[in-house]
Amino acid sequence: MSTPASPPDRATLLASLRDYVEQIREEGLEGLEGRGVVGAAAPARRPTETPAASLPDGRGRAAESTIRTAPPPPLSISPTPSPLASSTRSADTRSALTGDANLNPVYLYPGLEKTADLPALRQFIGECTRCKLAPLRTNIVFGVGDPKAELMFVGEAPGADEDLRGEPFVGRAGQLLTDIIERGMGMTRAEVYICNVIKCRPPENRNPEADEVAACEPFLFRQIDLVRPRVIVGLGTFAVQAVLKLKTPISKLRGNWHEVRGIRMMPTFHPAYLLRNPAEKRAVWSDIQEVMKVLGRPLPQRGPRGQDSSQA
Repeated sequence: MSTPASPPDRATLLASLRDYVEQIREEGLEGLEGRGVVGAAAPARRPTETPAASLPDGRGRAAESTIRTAPPPPLSISPTPSPLASSTRSADTRSALTGDANLNPVYLYPGLEKTADLPALRQFIGECTRCKLAPLRTNIVFGVGDPKAELMFVGEAPGADEDLRGEPFVGRAGQLLTDIIERGMGMTRAEVYICNVIKCRPPENRNPEADEVAACEPFLFRQIDLVRPRVIVGLGTFAVQAVLKLKTPISKLRGNWHEVRGIRMMPTFHPAYLLRNPAEKRAVWSDIQEVMKVLGRPLPQRGPRGQDSSQA
């Protein structure tokens, strides 16, 4: 009699679930943040009693009474605003803080617009404590490459490897990006500029949150202003949506030219997404070919098996 197969352990299940969530987020699908059916009546809450013994007082002793916690007021459910109204309102708020991404910026941080070059900008950032990611990081991951590059790559946020080294795109996804630059484009990493929307690693590589983006994106826009590349390649859903201020899925944005601060931008899939979905490398190669045309650069020689080296 055969022994029944043991079920996968908890770590394996969590890893599979995390990969699935990352994949559908990368594809720009919505609806993961819901907590229930809109408009459904919330069940009434009874007052809860918390033993005060679990709440030590300021002298290190537990209080002897019981604290009665009143229920929170019921939620008021308002009609869902139209997407246009929501977009307009968020754009107005955003412009008041950091300036429209396609216009001259009104910087959130006085003096930021006076930084004359990338070293001065890095000095301005300092040992940043402007958002809640600061105490969690190992290093600020500012950016790397030619300060006057004609091509800039913008990703989402640092991962574990980047956090340790203080340099963007040095893990497995970074190795694939290097391969795209060197074998697919015939350039070197030193010839381009690489940075992220967020300069500190979010815990567990989660998506950056709105307040973190608001605190950090002025530095990205200043990097763009100082480098002034001819072309920006946006890598992945989050980076592209954050820079363009859109919620359109990356699958619909990629392959089409957009404009950021007077500079042409080509959205494409993130290298980490390509590691999970190798078949999409052809789509990225198509996007890279368009970038090469705009830059006026020749395509590299085809590989030994008759394939472009970027697709090998």
